[in-house]
Amino acid sequence: MTKYTIIIEKGEGNYSAYCPDLPGVVSAAETEEETVELMKEAIEFHLEGLKEDRIPIPEPTTLARSVEVAV
Repeated sequence: MTKYTIIIEKGEGNYSAYCPDLPGVVSAAETEEETVELMKEAIEFHLEGLKEDRIPIPEPTTLARSVEVAV
C-alpha cells in the first residue's frame, strides 16, 4: 500500500483536489469527503493505466504540513 499526498481546495460551491506527485490526476465534488473518495479512485485508475502501459509508477515525494501563524 502506497500513500500519495493530495491537496484539497475549497471553492465557492465545491471542493477540488489534485495530487502533486501524479500530474493531471484531479477530482471535484460538492463535499470534501466525496472529493477525497473520487481522488482515491482517480489515483487507482491512473496507476492501473501506468501498469498496463509498463510505465514506472512514481514514488510519492510530496509532503504537506499545516503551520500556525499569528494574524
